[in-house]
Amino acid sequence: MKKNEINGHYSRIENSTKVKGEILSKGDFRIDGLLEGSIKTNGKVVVGLDGSIKGAVTCSNADIEGKINGNLFVSETLSLRSTSIIEGDVVIGKLIVESGATLNANCSMNEEGKKSDFKVVKNANETHEKTA
Repeated sequence: MKKNEINGHYSRIENSTKVKGEILSKGDFRIDGLLEGSIKTNGKVVVGLDGSIKGAVTCSNADIEGKINGNLFVSETLSLRSTSIIEGDVVIGKLIVESGATLNANCSMNEEGKKSDFKVVKNANETHEKTA
């Protein structure tokens, strides 16, 4: 987490800490506690093994060992460790998944790094072409 460190440090929510609200940051951020709300950063978000986010995440890169329940927008690379649990809508540039990770999400890859709109399809025949 050295790319976007500010003054040699990165921000952190310790495992005994619970935060409610919106976090805005220019640097990297590590969450080992609970965040109920959103986080937006130009840097990397790391969710530790005991970390949990209930809300939206917007960042350049993410490395997840814990849980995220909410929308996730990662403009570059999302790495899911074997202990990770993701639920929600996900837009990413690249995806790395270890065996054992749980991804219960609508997932979209977006090379341009721009947020896509999500559309729920109730019937696959309505908008998708059938293939062999």
